[in-house]
Amino acid sequence: MSLQSKKSFAAIDYQRCDIKTCAPEKGLCPAVPACAHKVIKQLDGVFESPIIFQDMCMGCWDCIDACPLDAIGMTHIGA
Repeated sequence: MSLQSKKSFAAIDYQRCDIKTCAPEKGLCPAVPACAHKVIKQLDGVFESPIIFQDMCMGCWDCIDACPLDAIGMTHIGA
């Protein structure tokens, strides 16, 4: 028995993610404050790439819309 047969969540393409390009002044990822669920964070500090706590991601697309480099996309797992 599966509790959830399909899961969608945001994922970061670290080949595209470049905080120095999208936020050169302060080094704060614009996708972080856009996440109403607070599941994307810059744990290593400013000018560092964010991480997404995928197990808590609600799939709302707010971070995807906020990323100016299109480095965040939706990933689908399951049937």
